[in-house]
Amino acid sequence: MSVGSTETTAVSPDNPAPLIEPPRARTARTPRSTRTNFELYGWLFMRLSGIVLVVLVLGHLLIQLVLDGGVSKVSFAFVAGRWASPFWMAWDLIMLWLAMLHGANGLRTIINDYAQRDGTRFWLKMLLYTATVFTVLLGTLVIFTFDPNIR
Repeated sequence: MSVGSTETTAVSPDNPAPLIEPPRARTARTPRSTRTNFELYGWLFMRLSGIVLVVLVLGHLLIQLVLDGGVSKVSFAFVAGRWASPFWMAWDLIMLWLAMLHGANGLRTIINDYAQRDGTRFWLKMLLYTATVFTVLLGTLVIFTFDPNIR
């Protein structure tokens, strides 16, 4: 046996496999924050929104940068022409909302994992939620109130 290697032992009657404890049952004393399936829904949202975002972003890059003449064509007039169509406004709006909510959910998970004190966790999440709402509202406002005739 070399230094640093681990020896694996077979499971036998003399050496049984470790017992995995069942999850705690929910009771009236269980904190309200853990009585729902919010984390399950957050997990599902990350997977589904990730798939949709891959399609939206790759489609956006393909159409904007490859099929329409490359990055040198992107200008104010180009965006004004795109956003004259409700289809492209909806495409960009869905991409904005999904990207922001997907990113915020990921950061919320990271904050829950790494912020040790309850107060720190609370204020970091409040900062995250405020930034997310501000960015989504501002982006939505820009998309819906865009004026191509601005001078």
